[in-house]
Amino acid sequence: MFIHERENWTDLLWDKAKIYPALTQVRYEQGKLLGKMSNLGFDTTSKSTLISLTLDVVDSAKIENEFLNPDEVRSSIANKLGIENSEFVSVSRNVEGFVDMLLDATQNFANPLTEDRLFGWHNALFPNGISGLYKIDVARYRNAGMKVISGQFGKEKIHYIAPEPERVPSEMQHFLQWLNNDDSLLDPLLKAFIAHFWFVTIHPFDDGNGRIARAIMDMQLARSDNSKIRFYSMSNQLYKEHKHYNDIIENAQKGNGDLTEYLLWFLNCFGRALCASEKNLEIILDKAKFWELHQGTSVNSRQKFLINYLYDNYSKETGFLRTSVYAQLLKTSTDSALRDIQDLVAKNMLRVEAGGKKTNYLINSPSGIRIPKL
Repeated sequence: MFIHERENWTDLLWDKAKIYPALTQVRYEQGKLLGKMSNLGFDTTSKSTLISLTLDVVDSAKIENEFLNPDEVRSSIANKLGIENSEFVSVSRNVEGFVDMLLDATQNFANPLTEDRLFGWHNALFPNGISGLYKIDVARYRNAGMKVISGQFGKEKIHYIAPEPERVPSEMQHFLQWLNNDDSLLDPLLKAFIAHFWFVTIHPFDDGNGRIARAIMDMQLARSDNSKIRFYSMSNQLYKEHKHYNDIIENAQKGNGDLTEYLLWFLNCFGRALCASEKNLEIILDKAKFWELHQGTSVNSRQKFLINYLYDNYSKETGFLRTSVYAQLLKTSTDSALRDIQDLVAKNMLRVEAGGKKTNYLINSPSGIRIPKL
């Protein structure tokens, strides 16, 4: 039996004695980071928002095995929010649609979520009415049954069977009424995670339910922050833990309406997302210190692009820059690239790192952190 087959299935419960210590801790961490962000300048908060929203779009898509170009996503967000970006590229329609949905969710978080707004999000995700190789109903609720399955043909495993299509309109009406109700007794953070579960359990669309559920969660998280500034990415953390993420949802959908374990997992995951955001903030601040330190240093446009590119494409993965990579990136000759890089080393902006037969270069970070190439 799935949870929606139970009578009054939306009367969800949880053990407050277990939930509230975890909620108090992550609320404290969330408040600390909000405090840090409020004391930073416009440029820094804008860069944080750009990084976090880019991760949200790219990794929310990855969870569904859809791989978007991060440069396109970053460029689209920067352009729509008026944020200075190191590069602007041509953006595909499916990326624009995903970005439009997430920006509407997070930048217009105070607006009620209506049926028309949801249909607009769905249309943005599937502007051609095609998902993969198949035509789907767009901007309307599904009119067929829905199963979540995995495995090869003939050996499929059924993870979940959604409510019958006839039930979807009334189930969604109930959900939207609950979501838009200003319930002061329910913490907005818990409401974000419950909203995600409730929506994916109804599974109202032919496709895109997971991506829209995460957009709804992001909207509610913005409400919990009471801010358009995005300084963490929940979808990024969910992608890192997507196996556990899928399992915790499946277990709750087969449960009796007690969301204690589901909420505990999401609260802890949120805490890990906050921790990761501190790393991103560290990079943003390091970049600001770097350019402040070198504000009187003369560099050409290629060199400035390179430094910004390395910062903006920061990854925790061990990496490095090589002359050939720089030449390819800037579409210049290897000789010109080498002269640019050697000049940056002489100006103490890059440093050399031993790399076997080839020479590697890293940003000479003011804070001593490692800034590799993505």
